[in-house]
This record gives sequence, C-alpha cells and structure tokens, in this order.
Amino acid sequence: MEETTIHSSAEIDAILEKYKMLVYRLAYIKTGNRFDADDIFQEVFIRYIRSTPVFQSEEHAKAWFLKVTGNCTKKIFMSSWKKKVVLMDDMNDMSKPESFEMEMDSDIYDAVLKLPPKFRAVIHLFYYEELSIEQMSAVLGARPSTVRTWLTRARQQLKKTVQKGSGNYDYEDL
Repeated sequence: MEETTIHSSAEIDAILEKYKMLVYRLAYIKTGNRFDADDIFQEVFIRYIRSTPVFQSEEHAKAWFLKVTGNCTKKIFMSSWKKKVVLMDDMNDMSKPESFEMEMDSDIYDAVLKLPPKFRAVIHLFYYEELSIEQMSAVLGARPSTVRTWLTRARQQLKKTVQKGSGNYDYEDL
C-alpha cells in the first residue's frame, strides 16, 4: 500500500498532464463513447487528489492509474442507471473525440472499436500501453491465461474485420 501525502497544485497539474491521455484512452477504449470516458477521467483524478498516493516508480504510477481507470469503468457498467439507459444514435457514435489522439490508422481504429469491451481493452493495453500479460492481468482483474485468450481472440476478430475491408494491411502485427 502506498503512502499518502498532500501534493501541491503544481504537482497535481504535472501528474494530470503526464497521465491524462493514458487514463482517457483506456476509459474511451473500454466504454466506446466520450461521455462515459469523460466521467471516468474525472473520477480517476478525483480519486488521485483525495488519496494523494506517493509512487515508488514510474511503473507503479502507471499501474495505479490503469487499475483505478479499470475499476471506475467497472463501476459505471455495474450501475443500475447504465443498465437501463440507451444512448440516442447521434450521441452513441464511436467517432474519435478531437482530444483523443491514437497513433493508429482510422480503419484499424474503427475495427478495434467494434470489438467487445474486454477485447478492446486488451488490444489497447498490449499494443498502445505496451503492458505485459501479467500487468494486463492485474489491471483487468483477470487471470493471465484469460488475458492471453482474450488477446488471441481479439487479434483473430481484428484480422477478420480488417481482411473484409480494403485488404491493404499487414496482418502479421496483429
């Protein structure tokens, strides 16, 4: 368990700047919409400010933000409100928010967004955040063997989806 201390507003601003895209990308990729991602983003940083953890390393900080983002995402999906609400078509678009910068081709990005949430998450964590299977297991709260299975199935689904498209992609990277 990490120690806690009071951080200055400059320290909080530095942490926010450093981890904002990590948190937002994961929240967005897990929820598939910017509205829930915005809520999760806000909740993660509120938790950071309230708990004011002191991290032993960069890896520890990254793991903390990924784990808290995953927990906040689960909380949203488990809420009774979320289970009863259906977003209107024009609001439930899977388009990329302006502030959301992915280093992926838009066709690949669109294919990733069509995957089930757990598959979107493992693809994002493995390829974009460069986490190991064990690290993803800790973030997602699943056994490493389960995470490996999800990653394999996600790659297979992506390959099929992309092959149905234009066919101009290198599938060996998936």
